[in-house]
Formats: sequence, structure tokens, C-alpha cells
Amino acid sequence: MKLFNSAMPAPNPRRVRIFAAEKGVDLPLVEVSLMKREHKSDEYRQKNSLGQTPILELDDGEVIAESVSICRYLEELYPEPPLFGRNALERAQIDMWLRRVEFVLMGPVGNFWRHAHPFTAKVVTQFKDFGESNRDQAAAAFRWLDRELAGREFIAGNDFSAADITALCTVDFAAFAGLEMPEDAGNLRAWHARVSARPSAAA
Repeated sequence: MKLFNSAMPAPNPRRVRIFAAEKGVDLPLVEVSLMKREHKSDEYRQKNSLGQTPILELDDGEVIAESVSICRYLEELYPEPPLFGRNALERAQIDMWLRRVEFVLMGPVGNFWRHAHPFTAKVVTQFKDFGESNRDQAAAAFRWLDRELAGREFIAGNDFSAADITALCTVDFAAFAGLEMPEDAGNLRAWHARVSARPSAAA
């Protein structure tokens, strides 16, 4: 199998790369340049009609899109270490936190990137006032997550999980877009330092 990948700062391919690195799985990469719009080519859209990265192509040609779906597939193939939980409660909690990070934090970060960042003005119609309104929402999301992390080492409890991977990629992408963690978000900053120190974070 091989991963159709896009380089930093694209957060979703990075989610899969970190997940695979935590599993000790060496995924061959096929680079898809977002700058060159290769993901929107007819050839690529035959693999993923939405024209998005990443996708995982299996040896038989079957394709899995969506970063979380790819990670769940890898979890089934390589269950250790468990990154989606060891039992029903842990799996539900990690899934809850995945959705919270995606909706509460990744949502405003993505809206800001799409509608307020000068790079995306080249490829999409922007509504700048709406985009800028997401700056405050992202700051509020950072502070919410900072409060939730009080007394916890990781997002979903005591163990590093897929929720931490999603949050790390989102926080780092937010910084690239110009949305930094608040200075007073001590819990969030300490968590970010911990997870960024993991070897997989360099993937």
C-alpha cells in the first residue's frame, strides 16, 4: 500500500504520517503537490473525486480517503500501540475528543485559512470579514482546550491517542496560518511541548 501525501503544512496528510510513525509502519509516499494543484487533476480525481489528500491506495488498487478512516484501517492492521483505545469506553472517549477538536478548533482554523489568508485568495472566493471573525473563535477554542487539559497529560486521558495527533496537526497548522496559541494557555503549551517532542511529530 502507498500513501498519496502532501507536504507540510497540510494537516491531514500529516495526521496519517504521525499515526503510521507511532505504529512503526513505513508507508511509501507518493507526493501530490497542492501548490501545483495536482490534487485537482483528472488523474488524481479518478482516485478521489473530491480532489483531496491524503488517500491510501492498497495493493489491489482499492482506495481509502479521509485521514481518520485511513488511521482506523491502519489501527485494524497494526493494533499496537492502540491509538483509538483499548476498550469500548476509551474508544468512545477518543472518538468524542477527535470530533471536538475537529469541530471546535479545526473548524475556525480552516475557515480563517480559507477566507482570510492571502495564499488561498488565489484559488477560492474569500469572504474576508467572515474569515477574520474566526480569529476570535480560534482563540476561544485554544482557551477551551487549555482548560480541558488541566491535570491531564493527553487530550483523551492518560495515553497518547489519535485525538492528540489531530490536535497537534491543527495547532501547528493554525500557527502556520497566523493563529498562535494564547500566551496564557499554559496547559495547552505544555501539552504541545510534550507531543511535539515525540519522534513521530517529525513525520
